[in-house]
Amino acid sequence: METLFFFISQIRFGDFIYYEEDGCILRLKIGDGFNNCEVLLRLEELSLYNAFVERIRISPGEEYMAASIKTSDSEESMCVIVKLGKYPEVEDFIPNVFSFEWVQDGILFYTCQKNLRCCNVFRTSFGNKKYTECIYTEQDPRFFVDLHCTRDRFFLTINSNSKTTSEVWLVDCHQPWNVPVLVQKRNSGVMYHIEHRNNELYILTNYGEPSEYKLMKTSVDSCSIKNWQLIYTWRRKTKLIDMVMFKDHCIIFLKYCNQLYLNTISLNDHSVQFLKLPAWACACQLDTQPQDSSIDTCSFLLSSPVHPPRHYIYMLGKSGLYEQAEQEKPVMTDCHMARLEAKSKDGTLVPVTVFYKGNSKDLQKKPLLIHVYGAYGIDLNMNFKPEKQMLIEDGWILAYCHVRGGGELGLSWHTGGCLDNKLNGLDDLEACIKSLHNLGFSEPLSTALTAYSAGGILAGTLCNTNPKLIRAVALQAPFLDLLNTMLDTQLPLTIEELEEWGDPASDDKYRDYIKSYCPYHNIRPQTYPSILITACENDQRVPIGGILKYIQRLRKVIMDPQRHNRDHGMKVLKIKLHRSTHYMRLKNLLSLPSTSID
Repeated sequence: METLFFFISQIRFGDFIYYEEDGCILRLKIGDGFNNCEVLLRLEELSLYNAFVERIRISPGEEYMAASIKTSDSEESMCVIVKLGKYPEVEDFIPNVFSFEWVQDGILFYTCQKNLRCCNVFRTSFGNKKYTECIYTEQDPRFFVDLHCTRDRFFLTINSNSKTTSEVWLVDCHQPWNVPVLVQKRNSGVMYHIEHRNNELYILTNYGEPSEYKLMKTSVDSCSIKNWQLIYTWRRKTKLIDMVMFKDHCIIFLKYCNQLYLNTISLNDHSVQFLKLPAWACACQLDTQPQDSSIDTCSFLLSSPVHPPRHYIYMLGKSGLYEQAEQEKPVMTDCHMARLEAKSKDGTLVPVTVFYKGNSKDLQKKPLLIHVYGAYGIDLNMNFKPEKQMLIEDGWILAYCHVRGGGELGLSWHTGGCLDNKLNGLDDLEACIKSLHNLGFSEPLSTALTAYSAGGILAGTLCNTNPKLIRAVALQAPFLDLLNTMLDTQLPLTIEELEEWGDPASDDKYRDYIKSYCPYHNIRPQTYPSILITACENDQRVPIGGILKYIQRLRKVIMDPQRHNRDHGMKVLKIKLHRSTHYMRLKNLLSLPSTSID
């Protein structure tokens, strides 16, 4: 593999590189040294502290920059509009912006987030006569709206998506004042995403059999679903990550059997080239700013939980993968990674990714940290985190259980673990933990389980059904009171998530099923693992009230005098809820007595 020099955390647009550093957004002309960089925006001058730049968009003629600024303790972002030129200056602020794209210099489309929903699309013109109007409104509360520009910047796409269904509208970037044009009216269960090339739409969709993603195309002038033509179908157990369009090819980033690949599809003869990405890589992130589709290079970051991001470039003409030289941090050489499979209750093979120190001896005595999520078709987060690297160096084993309900093996992997299949995810988790122990990776008394948000459903359910498998649990903003949450339609996300969990308010079948596994409703008198729960007081996604109710009920069971006597006077520790987002107290958890909550 050859190497090229490439800068990290950059956006290349036109003749410039735009990047963030030390709370500033800077611009550097390609070919100049860093001493010649230009400061476009200083966050502290806007009285924005503990904030970070989430997204940058440059207008086609580089007359304007839009940047979303966010703090780690808020869901809301503020979009700052900067007029570029010899002396860049802030022209405007737009609050509560979620997604935004320039279609022309001075014309910005954006969505606003309210109560965790995006339902309106606005068009704003800047300059001498600023004018803003709403050009699209989504009426169905199950759907969430965001914006995307095709790589050739010919169309802006208005994407309205529920958990299972899509609808896309097109805005011609050359005629942005025209009414948006519908591609295909929403059909229940049909998801699709749009790119453009040579007056043809290229569509990633699950339409047709098998119900996994495939690549199709149609003419812009006849874009309804009856005219879609199949180009390529991926094998089952394939998770599509992203698609990048070029003049004569498209690149697809994907996972197959939990390994990252890059597919290059010729848009002329539909031939496909396969490239396996480095075996250590578990996560892939593409550059976010749309670039000229005539450029035959694609840059992206690869990382793993214990390997810092490394920048790669793929060149179509050479069909080669090039790595940036002189990366800031080297890939760990003394960390072993294993990709395993565990057989679940129904015979399904469940992927498990394991990391451990290369020179470790007697792995059965080492502490093991299990990670699980299993919801919404979302993969386990396997991006780099420094604390995971520290755990490996300290002798821990890290295991990532890719259970059903997540998206690691494609759309069917998600459907196999949602609605009335949710308990498949629990069976998968139990199978993974037992398999790891049987293979010599730690033992129950040295095993901790961690989960965040919706992953708390499976973690909390395991604590109720099979607590002896684990010694400790660390939960971050966990979703634990599922039934009462899904019965409360006034909460921001309840309606949107009916397609994931079912509707217990109108269907007794789902009410009984959810109640059968809901962590809060199934707390029982028994010995529980040590538990650490962290939460945020202002969390709109997982209200702290549900977490407090769970803790109160669990405390009542643990403090029950009759149970206390049965357990021969076992000391019960003080219960404490930590309002934070870190859980680097795993050593202490494993050393605590059982049935303790911290």
